[in-house]
Amino acid sequence: MLRTHRRLVGGLMALGTAAAVAGCGTGTTEDAAAPTEGWEFTDDRGVTVTLDEAPDRVAGLNDVVSSLWNYGVAPVATFGQTSAADDVAFEGKDLSDVALVGTTYGEIDLEALAAADPDLVVTTVYPTTSGGEIDPEGVPYGFQDLAQLEQVEQIAPVVVIGWTGSAADVIERTAELAVAVGADEDAIAAERADFDTAAAQLTEAASSGVTVLPVAAYAGEGFYMAKAPDDPSLRLYADLGVQFLDPGGEDYYWQTAGWESVTDYRSDVILYSLRGAMTPEEMATQPTYGLLPAAQAGQVYPWEYIGMDYPAQAAYMERLAGWLSDSERVA
Repeated sequence: MLRTHRRLVGGLMALGTAAAVAGCGTGTTEDAAAPTEGWEFTDDRGVTVTLDEAPDRVAGLNDVVSSLWNYGVAPVATFGQTSAADDVAFEGKDLSDVALVGTTYGEIDLEALAAADPDLVVTTVYPTTSGGEIDPEGVPYGFQDLAQLEQVEQIAPVVVIGWTGSAADVIERTAELAVAVGADEDAIAAERADFDTAAAQLTEAASSGVTVLPVAAYAGEGFYMAKAPDDPSLRLYADLGVQFLDPGGEDYYWQTAGWESVTDYRSDVILYSLRGAMTPEEMATQPTYGLLPAAQAGQVYPWEYIGMDYPAQAAYMERLAGWLSDSERVA
């Protein structure tokens, strides 16, 4: 079964403080009870995590902790579909103090995670249909099953951010989590300006009308073609004007085509997955790939699985705008 990224949004967050309680007895003066502060966050499954104090040590899925790190909150441990060391989302980050406790989907070294001593573990949850609804009892992304989730919860509570709808909404939700775990709210607001500039650049570049097809290609299977409305980042780019090819089909997120059929899906630009899928050089070994207009024109660019944060999305939108500006209508 192909496991790759998908994404969502929704839910409520609250930070609470316990009231200070003072007491006094007859004929004596007792010290007032010291005020206590608590931390509370309701995730997108509707699960409320409560701690005695705000978490200082955060671990979790690459896709989420990379965004928190972009806002200044460095993780103590990561896990995911790939190693953080090979993930473009961590490019330029010093991983020497980060425990890489999972580098394959669903495989988490629980002893290593426990040794990292996290206060909180963060991950995502995805819908299972194009309707975007989340199953609150479903398995969050990154975990093999509910049993593994329960094992991780013995180490630290788990907060889940839903990735559905547009990245514009998921980015805001991720920013709420970032602020809750110590990020500077003003700094995040400042990053929004660069994001807005990049969004305008992408809209301008997309006005040429070139069509785009995001794919994950596999030697024995062919193309897995993403449906833009089902992926938050792609949906955001589509809302900004990028014209994604609709591959059709009834399944959520992906439409598949064997190598003998990929020529039925003609686009001006191909975006190829960087997560475990074939490179353009590897795809070129398949005879039908060379018949695609985008391949013939050399208009094939990386599809990066980046976090739901303003800096990461702005950087990728700038690159995508450049590629679209340099591309011609060839399909």
